[in-house]
Amino acid sequence: MNRRMVFYTLGQLTVLEGALMLLPLGTALLYRERTVSSFLCAIGIAFLAGGLLMALFRPKNRIIYAKEGFIITALSWIVLSAVGALPFFISGEIPSYIDAFFETVSGFTTTGASILTNVESLSHGILFWRSFTHWIGGMGILVLMMAILPASGANSGRSIHIMRAEMPGPVVGKLVPRLRDTAKILYLIYIALTTLLILVLFVAGMPLFDSVVNAFATAGTGGFCIRADSIAGYAPHLQWILAVGMLAFGVNFNLYYLILIRNLRGALRSAELWCYLAICAVSAGIITLNLMPSYGSISHAFRDASVQVASIMTTTGYVSVDFDLWPQLSKAVLFLLMFVGGCAGSTAGGLKVSRVMLLLRYAKQSLMRMLHPRSVRAVHMDGKKVDEATVESISPYLILYFCVLICTFFLLCFDAFDFETNITAAVTCFNNVGPGFAAVGPTQSFAAYSAFSKLVLSATMLLGRLEIIPLLITFSPSTWTKK
Repeated sequence: MNRRMVFYTLGQLTVLEGALMLLPLGTALLYRERTVSSFLCAIGIAFLAGGLLMALFRPKNRIIYAKEGFIITALSWIVLSAVGALPFFISGEIPSYIDAFFETVSGFTTTGASILTNVESLSHGILFWRSFTHWIGGMGILVLMMAILPASGANSGRSIHIMRAEMPGPVVGKLVPRLRDTAKILYLIYIALTTLLILVLFVAGMPLFDSVVNAFATAGTGGFCIRADSIAGYAPHLQWILAVGMLAFGVNFNLYYLILIRNLRGALRSAELWCYLAICAVSAGIITLNLMPSYGSISHAFRDASVQVASIMTTTGYVSVDFDLWPQLSKAVLFLLMFVGGCAGSTAGGLKVSRVMLLLRYAKQSLMRMLHPRSVRAVHMDGKKVDEATVESISPYLILYFCVLICTFFLLCFDAFDFETNITAAVTCFNNVGPGFAAVGPTQSFAAYSAFSKLVLSATMLLGRLEIIPLLITFSPSTWTKK
């Protein structure tokens, strides 16, 4: 294994994270806040640690194979979170480092689960960094690094292993022949959509600072907000804009590229897109009908249902109403949406719509084989045959998926919370959603959990964001054993 390349890349990442902290530092300077020194200290630590790693582990060759790609991805997200927690901790705005680490992991993994009970007391610089972690983690810090750092000839063709390990979904490919150009295209689309959302929110009447941080949280489908009531206090038209934004960032970014190259027909042929929109529409319709008797107004019920469906389906986790008080049918619909998530290749979490579709089609194929043993059937998506390796990977992933959920739930049971709290905490953190039900509901936080449970949930969020495999490979003893 190319260990030197692994640690050298971690050094590059740490330096890049220090550079990204210059933006919240600028915000703190603009508002003349005392957190300026905290950001300067965190940036200094990031530059020093990253520079040492790069100096000590300068690689002789820069080739990255699949194993190195998984290890770099897993360790990068852990280091990213450990360093990213420093501004919260050094400033004293989150006094416990474990709490700061939980909040940072939740930010970078775009989960949005929080230990804060009074978010409005935080400084502007810290609020900016908190929401900016969503934006960084949404598309992936390593994809950003590939887009902006020069690639060596030996490694340029191998970085697909990193992208496959970091980008969510069952299949990851190149938009164009060069991977670095693919990363650039993805980030340019990401930046353009984020900028557009900021402008629309600002023109629609949202304050500029709110527009920026809410756009970051929406683009990353993370859900950190700067108000105690999340987005409930904003005007209805602003909630609608955020709902549309959430749905837009839950779409596979490859489709936006197809639109850019004027292949609208190809984009509209996506079965995953139509399934994603259909699930949202049907879910919003069911909840609207279920809420009508208690709401009395169909427009109000439809708005709350639509915003919350968009929020949970895309795993953003914004809250426009206390849905923990909704009827059981509506809560059940939201609970199921926590598992589905958005489209593959988007910033959303969950299983992904395409993986659910492949699972159902694979089940149908298996059933038809039992009925017609001699028949030869293949699973198709968008008119193309899905290769056997991709189809066969679905079942092992689901086994690991539910094993992680069960283990997380079991470990959380050491804390004295009820069944609904612990099971939804496990589900919402693993699927990177944010709010659950009961004691971790939309008006509550994760502050009451013990330090042990917060570390368990932090690991669960990382497992969910990286889709299990990279972390399992990294912490497998055989990975580091010389043979």
